[in-house]
Amino acid sequence: MNLPFYKFHGNGNDFILVDSLSQSVKLTDNQIMRVCHRRFGVGADGLILVLPSVEHAFTMKYFNSDGLEGTMCGNGGRCVAAYAFMRGYATGTFSFDAIDGVHQAVVERVIKPGFEWFVSLQMQDVMHVDRDGDDFFLDTGSPHLVKFVNNVRSLDVYALGKQIRYNKHPDVGGVNVNFVEVSPEGLFVRTYERGVEDETLSCGTGVTASAIAAGIKFGENSWKIETPGGPFLVDFKVEEWGRTRIWLRGPAELICKGEVELIS
Repeated sequence: MNLPFYKFHGNGNDFILVDSLSQSVKLTDNQIMRVCHRRFGVGADGLILVLPSVEHAFTMKYFNSDGLEGTMCGNGGRCVAAYAFMRGYATGTFSFDAIDGVHQAVVERVIKPGFEWFVSLQMQDVMHVDRDGDDFFLDTGSPHLVKFVNNVRSLDVYALGKQIRYNKHPDVGGVNVNFVEVSPEGLFVRTYERGVEDETLSCGTGVTASAIAAGIKFGENSWKIETPGGPFLVDFKVEEWGRTRIWLRGPAELICKGEVELIS
């Protein structure tokens, strides 16, 4: 079986997109894992199936590179929104379904015609944040631990993240771990992602969690964020009961398209 695909990235966080709107596509865990493998497959941090939706433009179903269905992926959501816009499935402002509910997306402008777009994605409201000193735990569609540190660029994110990922909050299957350094320009964030089990160049739900944690710590509700993969903007509104109108903003780019032969 040959599988048509599109490959996108959002600030270096890359995904294989498979269109299952007109023809049903079913993939096994092993097939997803192999396609995402960077030496034996196409290579990606995850795979997204684009499925029909009864009420909205489409449904996003996200799988980590380990082949298992994952929680919400912010960069994946922005990439699939750019894909839907590119294919004419949606225009301008639209909504789609994901594992954590309905998301609104806005393709604000074209950066490179046919290849790159600036996409804003509304995230789910965050009603509860646990704080322990400079550590914050919250769920932005996926569970995240945010740690404020100095000299984030020199940290061994893989070793530290792997240790924390399995030892914190096992009740939710462990956490993604974000290491955040504050500067006058904003935040610099590096993330260890569960499911990928490594540092990724950026993480959309991770920078969202980092911005909310920084908002609690410093009292600001709009942040410029740098990651190893590129820049984001995150803004939100503060209510008595939580954070609402949370927007994750940044570029989404088409890398390539093609077909891959699936081996069972």
